[in-house]
Amino acid sequence: MKVLVAGGAGFIGSTIASACLDDGIEPVILDNLCTGRVEFTRGRTFYRGDIADGPLVDRIFSEHPEISAVVHAAALIVVPESVAEPLRYYRENVAKSLDFVDHVLRNGMHRYVFSSSASIYRTGDDFSVDETSPLEPTSPYARTKALMEMVLADTAEATPLRVLSLRYFNPIGADPELRTGLQVAQPTHALGRMISAWEDDEEFLITGTDWPTRDGSGIRDYVHVWDLARAHVQALRRFDEILPADGDRSVEVVNLGTGDGTTVRELVAAFAEAVGPLRIREAPARPGDGAGSFTRSTRCRSLLDWKPEFSVADAIRHSLAWARVRDEVLGAYSEVPAERVPAR
Repeated sequence: MKVLVAGGAGFIGSTIASACLDDGIEPVILDNLCTGRVEFTRGRTFYRGDIADGPLVDRIFSEHPEISAVVHAAALIVVPESVAEPLRYYRENVAKSLDFVDHVLRNGMHRYVFSSSASIYRTGDDFSVDETSPLEPTSPYARTKALMEMVLADTAEATPLRVLSLRYFNPIGADPELRTGLQVAQPTHALGRMISAWEDDEEFLITGTDWPTRDGSGIRDYVHVWDLARAHVQALRRFDEILPADGDRSVEVVNLGTGDGTTVRELVAAFAEAVGPLRIREAPARPGDGAGSFTRSTRCRSLLDWKPEFSVADAIRHSLAWARVRDEVLGAYSEVPAERVPAR
């Protein structure tokens, strides 16, 4: 089995590619390296370019006619940045994605796994949501994901496209084998910022302390990125069972989370227990932030036969292990400027 992974040089996309390889699925990676790293494509079939580049997408399908599905993990994802630069986010996450879907369909590919986000939900009173919960995205980033889900649903209604939309909660951790991890020096999610603060002996900012949660800090459903990647493998393996070509449904959505809510203060406590105390300082919520949510759904188990295996403590350990080797891994290979880097 061979799949096209758009955004396969990024944190999540590269981990999905690793999980595919471990399961005997060959990933073909398309990434413009806007935020991805060429080091994460080493030893993998890699095309450097944009998802909106129709001739390049055509070339990929021509050179790899065995591709049987697409995983669309190419997107900008930083919420405060999306508030400051909304046009950039709509251009990259929506406008270019429209072209990509069109190119994929033109090449006769109808299996489409979309990386979506739980940030599109309206948070309930107890902060839990399932796939039927109302949607209310509160940032330009979240709105790009909600808009693309609508676009894909409309397209699936009018064409043979079948779409499995996986709504991520809050990925943390790293590939346990340390092939990939967070590539950015200044990560934006809570655990990444904790590690940066710990490494630099700086204060960790708890941004937002007056949310209506049990301790005032935001609440999140932290899911290990390797568990998230395994869910994509299951989605690919079971795609035709979930959405048969002759079935009466062409779109399905699935939450990917642990089902447990962890507040930022609780994450700080777990980090302190694993590593040592952090110096903390409270700060106002960042632009576009919300109180957060966690999934109460079991659809991932019934449809994907998947459940998380790693804990928050595991994610902390793997993140710290990755932080120790990150500079070595990302500095070991020079960036290759070619459009395509063949597998080595």
